[in-house]
Amino acid sequence: MGVIHKIGRRKCAVARVYVSEGTGKITVNKREFENYFPTATLQYKVMQPMSMTENATNFDVKVNVHGGGSTGQAEAVRMALARAMCEVEAENRAILKPEGLLTRDPRMVERKKFGQKKARKRFQFSKR
Repeated sequence: MGVIHKIGRRKCAVARVYVSEGTGKITVNKREFENYFPTATLQYKVMQPMSMTENATNFDVKVNVHGGGSTGQAEAVRMALARAMCEVEAENRAILKPEGLLTRDPRMVERKKFGQKKARKRFQFSKR
């Protein structure tokens, strides 16, 4: 098996994942995975496709991710890893698909409208 290259997206974050056979080492933007995603929640999100398919220690993963915030980046990496696990073994698709890990979340930030404070919030109306 060579190197598998997959892309995952979430909000404005884009993650490029390179999966190769190895010992389970994950590198994100040339940093350790635990340093780049410090909270347990983000680490769980990233590891979800690997642990569900029981491949957490079978592959080395190199990730380039940019754009968005930490949650968007973690979910983009999760999607890319889920796509890579499907290419490794076709049976993994049946495990990951019901959990929604292969579906691109289409929700984006709504733009701010003029004459309003935010996208939906309006300025306070005052009677004098």
